[in-house]
Amino acid sequence: MIAPTDPTPLRPEPRPGALLPAVELFVREAGAVILEVYAADFAVTHKTDDTPVTVADQRAETVLTRSLSMLTPRIPVIAEEAVAAAGAPDPAELGERFWLVDPLDGTREFVARNGEFTVNVALIERGEPVLGVVFAPALGRLYAGLVGHGAWCEDPNGRRAIHCRAAPATGLDVVASRSHGNPAALQKFLTQHKVASVVAAGSSLKLCLLAEGRADLYPRFGRTMEWDIAAGHAVLAAAGGSVLRLDDGTSLRYGKSALENPDFIARGA
Repeated sequence: MIAPTDPTPLRPEPRPGALLPAVELFVREAGAVILEVYAADFAVTHKTDDTPVTVADQRAETVLTRSLSMLTPRIPVIAEEAVAAAGAPDPAELGERFWLVDPLDGTREFVARNGEFTVNVALIERGEPVLGVVFAPALGRLYAGLVGHGAWCEDPNGRRAIHCRAAPATGLDVVASRSHGNPAALQKFLTQHKVASVVAAGSSLKLCLLAEGRADLYPRFGRTMEWDIAAGHAVLAAAGGSVLRLDDGTSLRYGKSALENPDFIARGA
């Protein structure tokens, strides 16, 4: 965790809407650093949990944590590689607002060079994601959401508002993890629903597909961390969707012990 850098009581921190343009700039800067590595040869190492990591993860995290700490000096920054090195913070230390950063979500997709990796930044307030930015640098696509104000997608065709869709009468379009997950549990779960298609996708792009009305359901079985989905959750919520725990049906919240998520289902309208 990057602790707040300024403990003195100064002016109030900006509201989320005022922070969004800067966060969009930061994720684009991190994406540029990632693409520099992506275009060259790079080594892949593994962390203690056997997940892969590259120099792109580390360089992008440096860009993001430095920039966010300068933007909001009194809001803690929780970032994946820092937690991997030093351990998860005590939830009691986080306060009501904190940033969650995944500098390179979908490292396996990055290594496979299929383009389905993202940079993720979310602002959490009282356990809920209120702002999220997801950038897929290899695809040139950025998603942003501000809960209560809407969600947007920006790509080479311009910037447009996005919304979740109502479930089609022909059946649900389901997205599933390309590199993770539990196929047997997914298949059992889907027998309860009318399904038109199941498509695999990488990283937090799955949540964004729901947000822009290109899919309806994303059930996730197996371990995820809060930084994996917080930014996509914010975009989805801003677009009219939700992320619910599978064990009790309540909204997924953040700042949990060890920053681990239970099984969940993300859904559109």
